[in-house]
Amino acid sequence: MSALFEPYTLRSLTIPNRLWMAPMCQYSAAPDGAEAGVPTDWHLQHLAARAVGGAGLILAEATSVSPEGRISAWDLGLWNDRQTEGFRRVTAFLKSQGAVPAIQIAHAGRKASTERPWVNRGAAIPPGEQHGWTPVAPSAIPFGPGSTVPEELSVARIDEIVEQFAATARRALEAGFEVAEIHGAHGYLINQFLSPHSNRRTDEYGGSYENRIRFALRVVDAVRAVWPEELPVFFRISATDWLSENEEDEREGWTAEDTVRFAADLVAHGVDLLDTSTGGSAPDARIVPSPGFQVGFAEQVRKETGMPVGAVGLITEPRQAEEIIAAGRADAVLIGRELLRDPYFTLRAARELSVEVPGPVQYHRAL
Repeated sequence: MSALFEPYTLRSLTIPNRLWMAPMCQYSAAPDGAEAGVPTDWHLQHLAARAVGGAGLILAEATSVSPEGRISAWDLGLWNDRQTEGFRRVTAFLKSQGAVPAIQIAHAGRKASTERPWVNRGAAIPPGEQHGWTPVAPSAIPFGPGSTVPEELSVARIDEIVEQFAATARRALEAGFEVAEIHGAHGYLINQFLSPHSNRRTDEYGGSYENRIRFALRVVDAVRAVWPEELPVFFRISATDWLSENEEDEREGWTAEDTVRFAADLVAHGVDLLDTSTGGSAPDARIVPSPGFQVGFAEQVRKETGMPVGAVGLITEPRQAEEIIAAGRADAVLIGRELLRDPYFTLRAARELSVEVPGPVQYHRAL
């Protein structure tokens, strides 16, 4: 028996295995006009190939709640009917292959208004230039050298963004998604509120831990209020900014201990699984990647709180993924780059672990 290929149930939703596709931005939507933010044939084949390849859950990339919430003008969005309709053909195909369609809903905050990563290394596009605008953030602090200084959000604008998250969740449900993941990681807007590195506010949204988590919990409550009781909500978090862990770095950041504490708050507000990543708040944070280097953060949350967790980060081998699940370090593994290299990684993992997974009948002659 393989732990990796055991079904997993959250609320009333059963996911066929524990090997899931992580959300990965493709920067391939139209940047403006009526088709802005609408999934294209590229997005369909990108997600569909991994469903055909056996991934149990497919997380569509960070999908913005508003035009100004996009990382780049080429990101996906879900703020209008045309986008909702465009996603329906994607979710229908994923379901036809037995995969659970999930979506990550997001706002980039101060990391918005950039080029695509392969153009000028994803540099910021200044306001006033084509495909550029003024980003917003909890505090008027740029992400790093060369970044645009964001506009500090008023309380009224914060209220608007909370409602935008709820509206996008409603559209996601209409589009056929069965899991909504709130993006609170990688230095984007929710993470910016959580971390003292990026949040210097002095009102009810800044300062203390209780104030810094206020925006995140408001978003969770707004999404949970419109998401069906029988379907799960995930939250993606950066378990650490990789600042406070470095004794040579005197900057204050979000820590693993904060994450454990916050996990209990998320459970109380109806979140079903913590998708546990790290980093993204400080461009110069010292991070030394190694195989499975982020798994320990997921394991800590699971052991100290009992909250279901997903593990990510340089998980590239079937037996490595199997060990993570079998040892109780996580409830699922989310695979990113390895699924870019091999859309059929899940079927390969099944063969290596001696699990009978039929795969698509059209490919049986090769399987």
